[in-house]
Amino acid sequence: MSKPTQGESPRVLNVGQCNFDHRTISEHLAGRFGAQVDRAHGLDDARQALGQARYSLVLVNRLLDADGTPGVDVVKAIKSDAALASVPIMLVSNFADAQEAARAAGAEPGFGKAELTNPDTTTRLEAVLG
Repeated sequence: MSKPTQGESPRVLNVGQCNFDHRTISEHLAGRFGAQVDRAHGLDDARQALGQARYSLVLVNRLLDADGTPGVDVVKAIKSDAALASVPIMLVSNFADAQEAARAAGAEPGFGKAELTNPDTTTRLEAVLG
């Protein structure tokens, strides 16, 4: 599960975002990177999606909108699954402690929703999405 090959659009799984944030993130990633963005509400449907498609990146909200599950728990669960561990994951959070916990669990440095269009965020996303 790596960067898309030439001519292939990156595919992103967006986990636990509310409708507004999912739309904002999806539109940005589609416009900037030509990415197809799929949605999962929790760990179970994220695992199902990851088992059915090849993803360049998984974005996980700090707290899942559907049930308040900590996003770092989703990161840990995905990273502990040998079949999924190589998929890059970023936490979507403005909180430094949450970002640190996600990185300790194996995530790439993430970003907050307010930083979506920030040049540093673009650089991080380019490294994964091409």
